[in-house]
Amino acid sequence: MTTGGDTGPRAAPGGAGNVSTGPPPLGRRLGRALLTGGLLTGALLTGGLLAGCGTPGAQDAATAAPGSASNSPSPGTTPPEALCARIVAYWSREVLDGTTYGDYQSMGLSNGQYEILRDVVDTARAQKEKAGRRSAEELIDRETRTACAELYRGGAPTKGPWQ
Repeated sequence: MTTGGDTGPRAAPGGAGNVSTGPPPLGRRLGRALLTGGLLTGALLTGGLLAGCGTPGAQDAATAAPGSASNSPSPGTTPPEALCARIVAYWSREVLDGTTYGDYQSMGLSNGQYEILRDVVDTARAQKEKAGRRSAEELIDRETRTACAELYRGGAPTKGPWQ
C-alpha cells in the first residue's frame, strides 16, 4: 500500500532516466549543505580580498611621486606641531595651577616637548604674578605654538626620537 501518491522509484530531475529511490540520507544532505556553504564563504572571502587589491601599475602612497594627492595627509590629520602645542599647553596649565608635576614620560611628552613645557611654565608663572591668570594662559598658548613650530619645523623632532 502506498500513501501520498508515491508509487515507487522516481526519475531524476531533468528526465535523464536515472532512477532515484528518494532523498539522499541525512548525512549526505548535510555534507552537501556544508560543502556548498563553505565554497560560498570561500568565494566571498576571496572576492573581498581581491577587491582590496589595486590594478596593475597603480601606485600606493609609498611609491607615489612626492607631492601627489595620494601622498598628502587626510583632512582629519593633526600636524605634529599642532598636537605638540595642544598637549604642552594642557600640561603647562596643569603645572601652572600646581595640580600636577611629573616627569615627561608620565605626561606623554617627548624630552623636547618637556623642555618647552618647563620654559613656558617658568615664563607663565612670572606673567601670572604680573598680569594675572588670563594673561599667563595667553602666553602659554602663544609660546607653545611658537616653540612647537620650531621643534617640528622639518616635520619631525630635530635631535632624535625623543627630542
